[in-house]
Amino acid sequence: MDGDGWFLSIHCFTKYVKVAFFRGTSLQPIPPGDSKTKETRYLNIHENDTLDEARFADWVKQASRLPGERM
Repeated sequence: MDGDGWFLSIHCFTKYVKVAFFRGTSLQPIPPGDSKTKETRYLNIHENDTLDEARFADWVKQASRLPGERM
């Protein structure tokens, strides 16, 4: 977000896409993937996964309202 830092990032790999929510422990419900950093949580989306689009969109909206991470 302009001037507010990053609230998520997307990593594209061969077999899946990893979405990192930098303040993920503040989201409800908390995304499932653990991280080495205290607040970050991940969502891994594999090619044949069924994505709960409503939940994903809600996480993005929630994350966009939280303070961003300076990169």
